[in-house]
Amino acid sequence: MRPATDALIVIDVQNDFCPGGALAVAGGDEIVPGINALMAEFGAVILTQDWHPGGHLSFAGQHPGKAPMDLTEMPYGPQVLWPDHCVQGSLGAQFHADLNVTRADLILRKGFRREIDSYSAFFENDRTTPTGLEGYLRSRGLTRLTLVGLATDFCVNYSAVDAAKLGFEVEVREDLTRAIDLDGSLAAARMGMAEAGAQLTQG
Repeated sequence: MRPATDALIVIDVQNDFCPGGALAVAGGDEIVPGINALMAEFGAVILTQDWHPGGHLSFAGQHPGKAPMDLTEMPYGPQVLWPDHCVQGSLGAQFHADLNVTRADLILRKGFRREIDSYSAFFENDRTTPTGLEGYLRSRGLTRLTLVGLATDFCVNYSAVDAAKLGFEVEVREDLTRAIDLDGSLAAARMGMAEAGAQLTQG
């Protein structure tokens, strides 16, 4: 077992991010057995869940003339437009059927405000609105975080960078993540996570 200060944070292992889903990440389902096995090492396990209302403003369909993966400007800055995905209550928003959700101490839902996207487990995309995860971790004395899940270059990346900036010790298990890799986003994410102080490991 890891020390009592360690937590495993499993980012968005949901049907829509796995093969066959609305925003499928190649090989997204391949990491599930390894994540389940890793849970046994941790006393604290937190799952995050993308949880969008229908008509979320990050959906390309809400922007006439725009297509998925286009960029648009939102009040909080540039926003990639996505296919409709992880809509609240949908099959696509559910966790992958093989993920061991019973080990979760906390399931943190994010992206539920229609007007703002939320990649990070800690802040929405305005970089200031907190999700409450920092307070939860600190109240439990959890200071060392291991991140796994989907996708490496977006939600895992943003979560790892924010966690490091907040003073947590951060490890990203790259063997238990998979990336979208949009226009070089994976290389940029790896560089950004390392620069923020996150340790990138292969298990």
